[in-house]
Amino acid sequence: MSGHSKWATIKRKKAKTDVGRAKAWNKLIKEISIAAKSGGGSVDTNPRLRVAVLKAKSQSLPAKNIESAISKAIGSSSDADMTEPMYEGRGPGGTAILVSCMTDNKVRTVAEIRNLFNKNGGSMGESGSVAWAFTYKGVILIDAEKHPEDQVMDIALEAGLSDMSSEENVHELSTTPEAFESVTKALEEANIEMISAELAFVPNDCVKLNREEAQKLLKLIDKFEDNDDVQEVYHNAEIDEADIEE
Repeated sequence: MSGHSKWATIKRKKAKTDVGRAKAWNKLIKEISIAAKSGGGSVDTNPRLRVAVLKAKSQSLPAKNIESAISKAIGSSSDADMTEPMYEGRGPGGTAILVSCMTDNKVRTVAEIRNLFNKNGGSMGESGSVAWAFTYKGVILIDAEKHPEDQVMDIALEAGLSDMSSEENVHELSTTPEAFESVTKALEEANIEMISAELAFVPNDCVKLNREEAQKLLKLIDKFEDNDDVQEVYHNAEIDEADIEE
């Protein structure tokens, strides 16, 4: 099977631009809390919580922090008015960007996101202006050195796998949003460890950036991820490893 989306590469690059593990963990806890509050504290009956917990584990959020976030969310009445807007725009080199947020004040958040676009070589667009460049799907990464391709494919196909590619010691599995839960459960039951597992907006095609454009984009992503209301930033840029560090 094929269909390489460069997701493994994109995620590795993103990890290098993250501004501190503590800030990343705070965003994960926020998502877990909202998921637990809206659908209950059991990962067996709350698909959104299950996805949030899988993602948190892949980013090494301690189990005690996950359990604490769920417990506090179930017993709390806060965050009741949180909304989850998605903002779209263009970045350096014409890059398509989606900014997924979680906020209790959309007026504040939209103003801050627009300001970040404008001040960092980008421009905010209308809803639908760049969303067409992405597909919402499940993306699962598995260590190819630990788990043979045939083993992973056989189990995942039966559970609803859409596509799979292998390179650089990583199996990259793609699923529809609907099949994501069944595939991850099947992998867990087979004791196949997942490097990461999440529902995400994956670029349909990537835009190649030169060094200057790449560094401007990475700076913009850093600015977005520094914002407490921003949960995820998706883009369709292809960046050379040599351009990651200034």
